[in-house]
Amino acid sequence: MTVEDLVGSYTVSGRNQDESEHEYRGILDLSLDVNHRITAKWCINNEQKQFGSGFFKDNILVINFYYFGENNTKFKGVAVYRVLTPNLLDGFWSEKYGDPLYLGTERCFKRQIHTLLN
Repeated sequence: MTVEDLVGSYTVSGRNQDESEHEYRGILDLSLDVNHRITAKWCINNEQKQFGSGFFKDNILVINFYYFGENNTKFKGVAVYRVLTPNLLDGFWSEKYGDPLYLGTERCFKRQIHTLLN
C-alpha cells in the first residue's frame, strides 16, 4: 500500500482520552502536501475543527495534530493508525494535556463518493 491510497474522506467513530464512555463522530479528510506527506483535517461532532500533518510507513500512519479549544487555547497531540485496509484505519491518540492514564481511540472508514452518470 502507498501513501496515495490513503487520500480521501473518512467517517470517524471514536472515544475520548478519559475514563468516560463518551463516543464522538466526525469526518477525517486526508490529502498529500508537495512532499507527499499527509495533511489531515478533522471535523468532530460537526463543530470542532482539528488539523494535522504526518507520515506513512509500513502500514502505520502517524499524525501530529492541533486544535483550538476554550479561550482560544491551542491543544496538541499525536494520532497513530494501523492501516488495516485502504478503507479502514484503526487508531489511538493522546493529547499533551489529556489524562495520561488513558488513550483516545478512533476507527476511520473511507467514504465512498458516488458520481451520477447522465
